[in-house]
Amino acid sequence: MTKIALTIAGSDSGGGAGIQADLRTFAFHCVHGTSALTCVTAQNTVGVDRVDALPPEAVTAQIDAVLGDIAVQGVKTGMLLNAEIIEAVAEAVEKWKLTPLVVDPVMVSRTGVQLIDDRAISQLKQKLIPKATLITPNRYEAQILSGLAVNTIEEMKAAAKKIYQLGTSGVLVKGGAMQGALRGTDVWFDGQTLEILTSEIVDTPHTHGTGCTLSAAIAANLALGKSPLPAIQQAKKYVTTALNYALAIGRGTGPVGHFFPLVQRSMVE
Repeated sequence: MTKIALTIAGSDSGGGAGIQADLRTFAFHCVHGTSALTCVTAQNTVGVDRVDALPPEAVTAQIDAVLGDIAVQGVKTGMLLNAEIIEAVAEAVEKWKLTPLVVDPVMVSRTGVQLIDDRAISQLKQKLIPKATLITPNRYEAQILSGLAVNTIEEMKAAAKKIYQLGTSGVLVKGGAMQGALRGTDVWFDGQTLEILTSEIVDTPHTHGTGCTLSAAIAANLALGKSPLPAIQQAKKYVTTALNYALAIGRGTGPVGHFFPLVQRSMVE
């Protein structure tokens, strides 16, 4: 039977992140992708020019339309943008008993720029994270959620343990924004197992959408029946290979190569 996943996130007009990245990632894993849009961005490889939030009722209606007809085996959230949308999504998660749920707490960019306001962060911590199967904060998001500095591997471990106390079933503190040898090193904690996950460091400036892609790949693997840690390990392999085939498009930071098997085949042919 075809497995189905749902992404609740924003649209990236440049096609590198958000809903677009999520649906490509689901397709790579042979998982049918459904979606609920939270906001529309006008962006490209150079930057974001505009962001328009959808009304919370519109987000809820999309989720209800999908789940009222289609059974999903995995769910992920991305950019939720504001407190009202976060609350609406949390209510939908509760209403439909959505699990497994991967929460990518899109609060701060990899460069350290805060993307949502403090009220939205509070709602995320109180309403949505406690319902998550796992969450995937980057370094800066981990600092906000834990209240701790995150500069070393020991601090990544401490942050993961602290964030776990918010009620989620698992935490993956991502090291993509870390410096030196820690770049690309992630820490997983599920209340019992503390695991350090490493991967190849790919030397490319074209990394747009890596966070969205990783969380979508985890959700897809969970939908396929894998448990969280193996799902994360498979997702990291996918992202690493996609980075090796990143797309040098536009004048700025290009996206990862979600469809790299097609690129590999065209290179052979």
